[in-house]
Amino acid sequence: MLDAMDAASIIGYFKGKSVLVTGATGFLGKILVEKIMRVQPDVHKIYLLVRAMDEPSAKQRVQQEVIDTELFDLLREKHGKGFQQFVEEKVVALAGDIIYENLGLETPMLEALAKEIDVIVNIAATTNFYGRYDVSLDVNVMGVKHLCQFAKQCANLKMLMHVSTAFVSGFREGLILEKPIKPGESLREGTYLDIDAELRLVREVKKELMTAMNSNSSSSSSSDKDGDDAHNNNNKKKAERTAMKELGLQRARHFGWSNTYVFTKAMGEVLLGQLRGDIPVVIMRPSIITSIREDPAPGWMQGTRTIDTIIIGYAKQNLSCFLANLNFVMDVIPGDMVVNAMMAAMVAHSGDKGAQVVYHSTSSLRNPATYNVLYQSGRRHFYENPRVGKDGKVIPTREMYFFPTIARFHLYMIFTYKIPLEILHLVNLLLCGFFSRLYNDLNRKYKFVMHLVDVYGPFAFFKGCFDDMNLERLRLTMAMKTPEDRMFNFDPKTIDWDDYFTKIHIPGVLKYLCK
Repeated sequence: MLDAMDAASIIGYFKGKSVLVTGATGFLGKILVEKIMRVQPDVHKIYLLVRAMDEPSAKQRVQQEVIDTELFDLLREKHGKGFQQFVEEKVVALAGDIIYENLGLETPMLEALAKEIDVIVNIAATTNFYGRYDVSLDVNVMGVKHLCQFAKQCANLKMLMHVSTAFVSGFREGLILEKPIKPGESLREGTYLDIDAELRLVREVKKELMTAMNSNSSSSSSSDKDGDDAHNNNNKKKAERTAMKELGLQRARHFGWSNTYVFTKAMGEVLLGQLRGDIPVVIMRPSIITSIREDPAPGWMQGTRTIDTIIIGYAKQNLSCFLANLNFVMDVIPGDMVVNAMMAAMVAHSGDKGAQVVYHSTSSLRNPATYNVLYQSGRRHFYENPRVGKDGKVIPTREMYFFPTIARFHLYMIFTYKIPLEILHLVNLLLCGFFSRLYNDLNRKYKFVMHLVDVYGPFAFFKGCFDDMNLERLRLTMAMKTPEDRMFNFDPKTIDWDDYFTKIHIPGVLKYLCK
């Protein structure tokens, strides 16, 4: 690890480098690509691996989903008429996917890349908390394996940066350290996490499911064979999707994790540790990533975070209550700070053979922000900037009620919705199904809300605190003397949360998410 760094050393590092980025169409990926291109126009190439049918489709997707976004306006302004030419010289779109061996690339392309790539940045992930287990394993676990296999073929590789999540630690209380997850390690005592066994389980369950469904479909008959086949195929897909979602949640909780996303990301980290060999590896674990704080576009974001639900609901005044203890800390970190930390860590550990370093890009230890800070910032923002409805009238800003425990929320839901639903169910039976459609619709919505609380609730009552001593040591090597140095700031202590939420994040949510 380098003893001292500044902006010049980080910028200089990327000069002439070839960087492969996965997940570039996502929030963090876009910020990283833009930042490298803006601070170091002499980067050799940035290869973006995206899902697409072919190279022209990949190029079109990168143009539309990455380059044409507002995030690149500062870079567009800097290069003027030469912007598009600059992009074409530096950015190469690759049609591929990390779920496949060789990343889904043809052999000649793979071999050419292996000779050229200096840095690999893996941001690709499926982040669905209640996602299909097979899909989550393919992307978050097997994707890591395929990248490691490719990395070992890269003759000039100096760094593999893997972006994970701080919540791979589960929902422990107390100080959570920056340490790798050991093979077999799980969060529930008495269990041993065997990744190969989980992969086999998925294959077996899918096979059994397919056999059962084929048996059921062959035993039924219909005069409309084509229509029947289409109906059966749709039912099979729906049944498989539901089964895989339920299996993911079941396995995650069996081993002590709360959802499929953090569970499979933890397995991905384990596999990376086992397969990396002597490749220099940095694992960056951000907490909840929020909008850009400083450059290039304060407030810019994509994708709704859990905490943004409060802001959107408050803005539209269609959310009267929310599940959160206002005194609890919500560990959040702006997206540009995460990218700054990633770039600094890449430079610091480049070429450190055999190194595996874990960093928490978090705020709960150095500069904690409570849910109350967000709520009060939101109240103040909407009182000072009232929302106007489609009819031109001001939307009145009402207070929101917060449930400090899941038990209290369940009680509220039972008396407010469940009991009336059961009464409606009884009336429906007495009236021979007259209210069946209404009851089924309301019951489905009730179950959906309770499911959301089950999956997302643990985040609202998280009591852990992420230690960031490793990242603090990295921060101490950074000079912060010039405006250029401050372009790579990743110190959460420099954030005024009240100012950030009121003037940057909330306006950003309203502009980019609440359209």
